[in-house]
Order: sequence, then C-alpha cells, then structure tokens
Amino acid sequence: MATLASGKLSEMFEDFLKSVVDRGGNPVYRSKISQLISSEGKSLVVDFGDLLKYNSDLANRVMLEPDSSLASFRIAAFETMRSENALYADRVKRELTVRLRGLPDLVPLRKVDTSHIDHMIAISGMVVRTSELRPMMTEGAWVCPSGHLTYQEQDDLALKRPPKCELCGEIRNFELDRRHSRFVDFQIVRVQELPEELPPGQLPQFFDVNIEGDIVNMARPGDRVVMTGVLRAVPDYSVGQVKTRLFRSQIDCNHVEVKGKEPDQVLLTKEDEEMIKKIAGSRDAYERLINSVAPVILGHPAEKEAILLMITGGSATQLPDGTKLRGDLNVLFVGDPGTGKSEMLKFAAQVAPRGLYASGRGASAAGLTAAVIREKNTFMLEAGVVVLADQGVAMIDEFEKMKNEDRTALHEAMEQNTVTVAKGGIFATLNARTAVLAACNPVLGRYNPFQNLIENIGTLPLPLLSRFDLIFVFRDQPTPDEDERLASHILAVHAKKSYAAPPPIEFSLLKKYLTYAKRISPALTKQAMDRLRDFYLQLRRTSGGEDSIPPTPRTLEALIRIATARAKVLLREEVTEEDALAAVALMNRMVEDVLTDAATKKADFGIQLGKPVGETKNLRAAMEVLKALEGTEKKPVERKQFKDELIRAKFTDEDAERMIRTMFREGMVYESKPGFIRRLGS
Repeated sequence: MATLASGKLSEMFEDFLKSVVDRGGNPVYRSKISQLISSEGKSLVVDFGDLLKYNSDLANRVMLEPDSSLASFRIAAFETMRSENALYADRVKRELTVRLRGLPDLVPLRKVDTSHIDHMIAISGMVVRTSELRPMMTEGAWVCPSGHLTYQEQDDLALKRPPKCELCGEIRNFELDRRHSRFVDFQIVRVQELPEELPPGQLPQFFDVNIEGDIVNMARPGDRVVMTGVLRAVPDYSVGQVKTRLFRSQIDCNHVEVKGKEPDQVLLTKEDEEMIKKIAGSRDAYERLINSVAPVILGHPAEKEAILLMITGGSATQLPDGTKLRGDLNVLFVGDPGTGKSEMLKFAAQVAPRGLYASGRGASAAGLTAAVIREKNTFMLEAGVVVLADQGVAMIDEFEKMKNEDRTALHEAMEQNTVTVAKGGIFATLNARTAVLAACNPVLGRYNPFQNLIENIGTLPLPLLSRFDLIFVFRDQPTPDEDERLASHILAVHAKKSYAAPPPIEFSLLKKYLTYAKRISPALTKQAMDRLRDFYLQLRRTSGGEDSIPPTPRTLEALIRIATARAKVLLREEVTEEDALAAVALMNRMVEDVLTDAATKKADFGIQLGKPVGETKNLRAAMEVLKALEGTEKKPVERKQFKDELIRAKFTDEDAERMIRTMFREGMVYESKPGFIRRLGS
C-alpha cells in the first residue's frame, strides 16, 4: 500500500464513497454528501468501521500515514461532491474536510508515546480547558512592490513569505495582504484523564488538542469526549526561541464526539438489569440499599440514606419560559472528628456514576467552579470540580477550612446549577448540574448541643447554608453498649482485612444499580402531593410568630426532591404516598437535630435561613441595654461597662461576650475609640 501513487489512492477512496451501501441498498456516503450540499456543510464524517470492511489495508494506511491519506481522501470527496453539485464543490474546495470517527481502539492518555507520533489515534478524556476562538492563517497573500499577489501555504507556527514573486521575480519587500489571505477558526482544548481512570498517587495526564474549522466550540469544559486526531511532536520554545532537541506532544484533531451528556459510564448487561430489578422488587430493598452504603462505617442509617438519595437525585425540570428547577440534592454533614464523615464522602465519590472529591483546605473558588487563565497570549477557560462533576456528585471535605470568598462561589452552582464566568473578555455560562455533599467540623472541635448550628460551624454564610436540602449532625457520645459494638466492628474489619459483615449488595452491583436508577423520571401522584403539602403548611403554621422565620418554598422543593429520589431508588415510575412520608420523616429528623433553637427548644427555620427567635430576642434586649447606657446624650459606652450591664440583665459572661461580638460582626455597633462602642446611627 505504501507504494501507491496519490492518484491511485484517491481513486480507491472515491470508489469507497460510491460503493458503500446500507442494509437497504442505499448509498451511504453519496447520501451524506447530498445532505452536506443541502445544509451547506464542509465536513464529511466517515465511519472507520465502514473503511475497515471495505479494505483493511486502506484503513491501516489511514492510521499509519494520515497526512497523505486524508489529502487523497479529501480529493475523492471533492470529486464525488462535484458529480453531485459542481458549483457548490468548487465553492468549498479549500474548506472541505474528511473526518473519521469510530477507530477500533481508544489509546489511554497515559499510554500515548513516541510510537504514535504522526499516526492517527483516538483518545478519550475530560475537557478541562478551552481557549478563545482565534483565526489561523492557512494561506497568506503577499504583495510585492509592483503590486502583484503571490499566495503562500502556511503550515507552521512561523509565518512563511514566498521565495519570490510569481510574476516579476521580486525576492524581498513583501507585504501581507490580510484581506486576500485565507483563515480558519482555531481553538486549543486541553483533554485530561477521566477521574475514575486515574491511578492512585499519580498526576493526571493531559494533552493539548488543536481544533480547526467547523468542529470548534463543540466541546466545553466538563464534557467527556472521544477525539480522533494525529499526534505531533513540536519544538518546545518554553525555554526561549532557540530550537532544542526537546519536543512536546500535541494532537491535531480530526473529529470530536461529545460523550458527556449522560453520566452513563457503567456498562450494564442484560443480566445486570435482571439482578437490579430483582433487588428493587424485594420487600426489604430499601433497607438493603441503605446498609450497602459505606459498610465499613457502623450505624448512621439516616446519613447513609441521604447519600443514597443524593446520588440518584430528584428530577430536573425546565419550564416553557426557560426556568429550570433543579433536581440535585445538596447535603451537609456537621459533627465531631472521627465519626466517619470523610469516609462516607469518599465512598460516595467512588459509588456515584460520576463523582469528584475535593478537600476544602486545598480548594479555591476557581478550583471549585471555573476560572479564566492566560496562557501564551491566549485566554483559556478552565473548569472546576462542580463543572467537571456535571450530572454527578461533588464531595467537598473540610468545608469550614475554605476561605469565605471561595465558598460564596458555590451559591450559583448549588441553586441554579450553572457557573457564570465573566473575566478577561470571556463571558461564559457552564453547566454545573451537580449535587454537593459537604462535610465540616465544629469550630471548637466538638459539636455543642447547647448552641445553635450557626454557632457550631462559625462563619458559614447563611445564604449558602439555606441551599442545603438536608443537614445532619454526627455526635460522638460515649455509651457502653455502642462503644462496645463500634470497637468490635473496627477490630473485625482489621482482623478480616475486609468488611466485618458482607454488605447486602456488592459494591460493583450497587454502582450499576444507582446508574440504572438515575435514568428514571417518576411522576408525582396526588396522594404524595397532598402529604407534602400538608406537612409544609403545618411547618408554616407552627413556625409562625412575630420574631421567627418560617420555612420558605425551598423547603417544599427539598421535600419534592427527596420523595422523587426515593421513588427513583426503588425504580418506581410514580412518587407514592410512602415516598412522601419517608421524605417527611427525613425532614423531621433534620428539624429535631439541627433546626431546634437551643434557647427556646422549639423548631425554628431561622437557624438555617437567618436568626433564630432566641438570638433575635437577645440582640433586641442587648440593644435596649446599650441604648439606655448611651442616654439622651448618645455618648460612647465603655465596652466593659456594657458587658457588666448585660450580665446584670441575666446574660451569662459567655453569652454577653458572644452577643457583643455578634453586634460588631453584623454592623449594629462600632468602636468609636479604643474600648468604647456606639450604636450605628447614634
């Protein structure tokens, strides 16, 4: 095959385009060329499997000698198009491209090496960066001093001048005529190894892919793609403009196929589906599924149930006017160290069809959402965790150790399921349809049941806290029976070097089960809606009052998501009354553990949405004390005197100090001079 002339090669490709037919005997590629003409397209996509069936030697030549083969293939496509419509063929002759898809073997990014240089390969990975769109010159028009135009092909990084004018023979003083030069759209995309394919302890491999023509902007950060292209070795100019023997790899892309629309990365066989349906049909299916979540951790059934529901999620809805109702459940774990929070997060990252784990100490706003970075005079858009985990789950450990400005970047992602970037002339909105599972430790090391949630977790902003559908508290309370059970469980795990007791559902099957369950979109029944409505209205009534904050519609939407997720877990096409009652039970659990005011011992959604009643009353009482001390002259009050008066007004020493700090933090008072405070506006 290597000795074939280019003309003969073009004839073979032309015969291939004309002779391949489908099962009905209809010409496949002649029909595609006709469609290209009608749609004014410029790319003919060829299935590599068809070429392999037609002539395996010809297919192998395309892979081993892609440059010459694709040039001949393009000529064949042009001739075939010309027989259909000569006028259109002549118009798109220079832009016409043959693109190959479906190469038989995907080369893992970690195994791309020098043996693949100048060969056509197919890789799969995740898009983590995309550059701005820029015009690249393919043919330069040069004007000599006499005004003659000479065209010069451009196939290198440096701009090439013609050796001489074709009409007058001039060899210098050429000027570039941009108006008559030809350009093509150009973009650089960085493709990185998929998280689930990354070996432990290894840095992810990545390649920069050059994309030209009508396939630019097909892939966005967060998309999972299969790219076909030619591996190149190009000089590395990073140490200066002097050429060295050190080269770097890049891929010239021929075809892009976006696989990231659905998180269905797990292959399900017919036997798997039968086993999944059998599990869902058993009477104790829900309990078996919960007990299969993080089996190395003893207990915590409600928290494990929340993980199960969060992975499957509710049903996202888009209204006719474009309004989107999110279906992702956001869950927050708060509690004592050593209670298994991090282990549960890592299990969720492994069992979710698409899960990413990040630690708050090493995560920034750009690392969580998206960033615009400048690289080699080009702006590139780089995706963060919640974008890369689109239609999956993002786990964020040590949530309290993040900077406050970094945490606030999650507001849009957790409610609108998008990430908007406006920087460096780039304005982009990326999909972040991601459920967030976060874990944080109390500010003083252990959770204090005599303080409210916000006092235990410190500076977590209330608007962000309100975006969590479920919040659970892990408390390490010494009890002889539980301590003995836990000790025996841990010792058994270490002795067996496996689970203390085998989980009801094996890990690999559980992952397939959850992948299957995510596909279902159950409908709300009237009975379920009545139960959820009654519970929500009851919460509104019982939480009413002059100083309290009642639950908002976000609470009702959270209930709908929880009930829908439970129906999906059990593979139901409808959300039943049982699912609604289970959602109510989980919400009640959160109200009892988290949303009960430590001062009044009553349910108060102000703990999550604002200030609880007890704190509001205390702040009002403290302001009255300060106002009385200021008197009619509104003079500054000594801080120590103010604290002593608060203690006389039945505040404890600790509460008085905390109340003063709260008043400063919320801008109710300020320090007029060292040691003296005044009310704002006095």
